[in-house]
Amino acid sequence: MQKPVLVIKLGTAVITDNKGVISQAIIRKVAAEIAALSGRYRIVLVSSGAVGSGKSFIKQYKGTITERKAAAAVGNPLLIQLYQKHFSAFDIPVAQALCERYHFSNRPQFLQLKETFETFWQNSIIPIVNENDLVSNVELKFSDNDELATLMAIGFDAEALIICTSVGGFMDQEKKIIPVVNRIDNTILGCVSTDKSSLGLGGMTSKLTFTRLANSLGIQVIICGLKGDAPFHAALDGGNGTLFRPQASNLKARQKWLASGSITLGSITVDKGAAKALHQRRSLLTVGISEVQGKFEAGEVVQLMEEGAGIIGVAKVKLGTAAIRENLSTKNVVAAHADDIVIF
Repeated sequence: MQKPVLVIKLGTAVITDNKGVISQAIIRKVAAEIAALSGRYRIVLVSSGAVGSGKSFIKQYKGTITERKAAAAVGNPLLIQLYQKHFSAFDIPVAQALCERYHFSNRPQFLQLKETFETFWQNSIIPIVNENDLVSNVELKFSDNDELATLMAIGFDAEALIICTSVGGFMDQEKKIIPVVNRIDNTILGCVSTDKSSLGLGGMTSKLTFTRLANSLGIQVIICGLKGDAPFHAALDGGNGTLFRPQASNLKARQKWLASGSITLGSITVDKGAAKALHQRRSLLTVGISEVQGKFEAGEVVQLMEEGAGIIGVAKVKLGTAAIRENLSTKNVVAAHADDIVIF
């Protein structure tokens, strides 16, 4: 039996100081922990820090998209060199895997990505993943590395996703860490602070968004810090940070890919009658659509929205934007087949 997959995501603020300098002590601790866990898990390490490490080399850095791309290109080799140095102390080679959004949106490419990672694990290599900022299209970027780590976890059917943050877990309104969250509801969302690190892109709202997606697809998520001698072991044992419990999921691999990895090029808002039918695993008819946003073609993936309820799923459509709008009042026209719809 294959070992389960564990995805670990390190935020910029966790591994750098306020000036963006990577802490060798932290990298050394991470390497030691992952070396100890590699006997139990196939591990993916998603590491931020490239932009923070490289921005000091960009004169009068202001954080524009072009400057971030340049800073990442400088910072990535610095980051991987440090990981290589400290993992080598445990005789563990590392591989740099720079991913782009289309690696997840195109299923044949994603399957090739999976095969490559299987080769890493068969040879006891730890893949260190980051976004390929230099060439990523602005419109098709990952929103942040929380999203990248989540897509990795879902795509590889991970047992757990650990998201390391400088605050050490998910806090209530009194700034106390909540040890276990059974479901992310309005009460939990009401505890969220809008603060985020000046070094990173993602805040707690981002983490909860992708935690809820991972949970809905059967993956447990732990948001924790790096304090203590063995923070990852403690997190997996329930003694560090916040455990977000997964929900039961019987989705097939293709459906999980559709739910998580596809680039959504637009959205379709459905009325309550259509939403009820979708939850009953029926196809989406154009008469149940109340609004169409964005420009997409037949065969592309869009978000499904319910009036007054937000996102409820995704669908691979049979009709493009224009054809759907032309048939909003026509009966029995299928906009998306039930087999190509995933409801969260």
